[in-house]
Amino acid sequence: MAEFIRIYEENPNPKEVAKVVQVLKAGGLIIYPSDTVYALGCDINNKGAMERVAKIKGVKLEKANFSFICHDLSNLSDYAKQIDNRIFKILKRALPGPYTFILNGSNNLPSAFKKKKEVGIRIPNNLITRSIVEALGNPIIATSIYDEDEILEYTTDPELIYEKWADIVELVIDGGYGGNVPSTIIDLTSGEPQLIREGKGSLEI
Repeated sequence: MAEFIRIYEENPNPKEVAKVVQVLKAGGLIIYPSDTVYALGCDINNKGAMERVAKIKGVKLEKANFSFICHDLSNLSDYAKQIDNRIFKILKRALPGPYTFILNGSNNLPSAFKKKKEVGIRIPNNLITRSIVEALGNPIIATSIYDEDEILEYTTDPELIYEKWADIVELVIDGGYGGNVPSTIIDLTSGEPQLIREGKGSLEI
């Protein structure tokens, strides 16, 4: 049965954040809030945990399109290459924010992503998530948790999320009600921004 932890975004409790990090380092799966919808994630360096997430999503790990949640832009060159000034300015203007940017992947991607040519990067405007990633020391993956109800599409109530996921993951974070509009996805791999999915983020960036 998963642990259910309440963390307040205005001032994330370092002890609670440390608990989440411990779960991630042990290969656990977590459900966490962001500035858009609640997401399922794990440590990007734990292949076993990543395989579990891929299985839950019904895809093979090598074909999964998981985004990386980063704390800030400082480690970007670890995972993406060819970030020129123009692209960096776009990222700096939009992040932290409700965007997923697709960039050309570097040779330093974790083993599970070695065959990937691209990487999706998220820096959400959510202190809970960014505090966890900062304390962990590397990104976690992000994949949205959908609801069976096609009208709602995304569950926003953390208690309902816990009821559904308690036997599947190790920990669910209650960070308050979530949103029900996903991130805006923008492809920057060609150097020119291309809209892939219109979501919560403004297109004026």
